[in-house]
Amino acid sequence: MLNIPLWRRLLIAAVLLFGLLFAMPNLFYERVEAHNDAVTAIEVFGDSPERAAARDGWPGWLPSSLVNLGLDLRGGAHLLAEVHLSDVYGTRIDTMWTDVRDALREERATVGTIRRQDGPDDELRVRISQPEGMSTALQAVRGLAQPIVSLTGVGANDIEVRADGDVLIVTLSEAERIATDDRTMQQSLEIIRRRVDEAGTREPTIQRQGADRILIQVPGIGSAQELKDIIGTTAQLTFNHVVGRTSNPNEAPGARNVLYPALDEPDTYYIVNKSAVVTGEDLVDAQPAFDQNGLPVVTFRFNTSGARKFGDYTAENIGNPFAIVLDEEVVSAPVIRDAIRGGSGQISGQFTIESTTQLAILLRAGALPAELTFLEERTIGPELGADSIEAGRIATMVAFAAVLVFMGLSYGLFGLFANVALVLNVALIFAVLSTIGATLTLPGIAGIVLTIGMAVDANVLVFERIREELKTAKGPARAIELGYEKALSAIIDANITTLIAAVILFLMGSGPVRGFAVTLGVGILTSIFTAIFVTRLFVVIWMERRRPKTITV
Repeated sequence: MLNIPLWRRLLIAAVLLFGLLFAMPNLFYERVEAHNDAVTAIEVFGDSPERAAARDGWPGWLPSSLVNLGLDLRGGAHLLAEVHLSDVYGTRIDTMWTDVRDALREERATVGTIRRQDGPDDELRVRISQPEGMSTALQAVRGLAQPIVSLTGVGANDIEVRADGDVLIVTLSEAERIATDDRTMQQSLEIIRRRVDEAGTREPTIQRQGADRILIQVPGIGSAQELKDIIGTTAQLTFNHVVGRTSNPNEAPGARNVLYPALDEPDTYYIVNKSAVVTGEDLVDAQPAFDQNGLPVVTFRFNTSGARKFGDYTAENIGNPFAIVLDEEVVSAPVIRDAIRGGSGQISGQFTIESTTQLAILLRAGALPAELTFLEERTIGPELGADSIEAGRIATMVAFAAVLVFMGLSYGLFGLFANVALVLNVALIFAVLSTIGATLTLPGIAGIVLTIGMAVDANVLVFERIREELKTAKGPARAIELGYEKALSAIIDANITTLIAAVILFLMGSGPVRGFAVTLGVGILTSIFTAIFVTRLFVVIWMERRRPKTITV
């Protein structure tokens, strides 16, 4: 006989209540979105009457998770950027100068004096005064080589060392260049993701394309230029030793020095040592703040290594200025009054509150390791997204209505049970998508429409099986029980194969294909639940209340 234990009924009811409760915020999308934005803004910037009003527009005790709208539904910006991978080679080689110099100094008796020579950016050239000691110099520098930690560079070293007369030349090995390219791309992806996340955007798509390109799609942002402003700035912060100061922009800075303009001092230029004392890589935090005069500044804090280097430098250079350089401009050049051992400080200048906030975001995210060139940029207006949403809504409603009418005409009361289960199925889909933070795109809407059409397949199998069992003169209860039991294997088999296809689409696809796969996969799981458990629960409750002698399916 038909029987569903009380605990199972309560569990089914709890799942349905979850679905309705967590799908409900999507019916009040703008209000809930304003509530979520206000809560985030209050946590970051503090309370205000406007933010409090937006926060109170949705009860805090209700769920507030929403289905994120993709670029084609919400509008936003699309960029395709090329990473200049070769820029990193020169920086990588430049950082080796200190180690090479120290290694050669230990062999001074054999190699004589050493002097760095100018050359290509991706080469470190060092002249020795005693060419007969070149073999010793080569051996000393080759001892600095490190094995490459990558699958493509197993057994190879990171540098190649050769001699050209009395000049020793250090370059990156080919295997190290390949490994460096991969690290640069991974670092660029992570920094872009962090910068976009810091700006408060929702569900961006940031992925590598080919060897040196990155695709960036951010829904809800005003324009492609706004997105470029967020991710296109290098924000390279360094602390350099000041050699001198001049008003002549054409003055020769000298070997191993560079000439940078002062940000807030017109016609003023600083000659600084090219090798930075500390870089932005040693920063662990940066926040907008105000100084003792109430002016906007950016406070920063170094990690342990950076704090030690900065402390040692300031202790050795009391009374001398040092330059805070941001993107090849001297933001400030204070004089060192005492050793700064705390590992923290502040950057002051002609800042506004907005500029300090933006600068802090860029510094926290880190400096891009290489320059970006934007090959393609598009702005998708919100009106296009609204049209897409409207088209998807109409398609869903038409499919929904057609399925409801078909099931009602084909199976009568049992078709009505299937229709109610179908409504609950759609609610469960949106509840799951909201809970996992999935992004809904036009292909995702197509997946929901397809799910609506497929959702009643399981009910059709069950109802047709019940019809067959009724023809054998079995009672209504036994026919319904056998119908569900004998149709179960067919339901599972049919949906498992579709679920496998959805999983493969998700793993192998990207962007819109993944959006379709997610909604299709979630829809399959919720359809199985509503067909096997929810519709059956409706039928059992009806049978218990009416106890019909005969039924018509």
